Amino acid sequence: MSYNLVYYGNPTLASVAERVEKIDDNIISVIGEMYDIMYSEKGVGLAAPQINLGKRIIVIDTGENRNNKIALINPEIKKFSDTVEPYEEGCLSLPKLWRDVIRPTEVSVKGVTPKGDEIELDASGFFARVLQHEIDHLNGILFIDRIEKYLKDEIRTELKKIKKLNKK
Repeated sequence: MSYNLVYYGNPTLASVAERVEKIDDNIISVIGEMYDIMYSEKGVGLAAPQINLGKRIIVIDTGENRNNKIALINPEIKKFSDTVEPYEEGCLSLPKLWRDVIRPTEVSVKGVTPKGDEIELDASGFFARVLQHEIDHLNGILFIDRIEKYLKDEIRTELKKIKKLNKK
């Protein structure tokens, strides 16, 4: 199956994704396609709901040389640091929109690799932020859901334009 990026307003982005019960060739194929889409769109992370697939899968590559690849199935944040900081975030499903989002600076995440191995990661800085952003997608949360209402009101016009991208 061939997937495409979906945008703000697509119902899959506002839904809680289902757990992946079995890692099969289809799931492995989806992960490969997710990397392809993420790289072609010049992103650093992508969640399955962003390609209109309600499954708990994320791919991330924050590396300068595209060598920091990680795919996680059924990821969960187990621990957040008390320290938080703002940082400007964007999203492939909200093109050309950037806003400061306050998030914990460190997280511990548990998930399953495409090979079926359970792993736990301790992440900090930008990597921790990207993990939180992508896992939010699995829970139907966009970064604009984490900003103040008055800031969201300021971008209403842009959001209406982005919504229309789904109809193409």
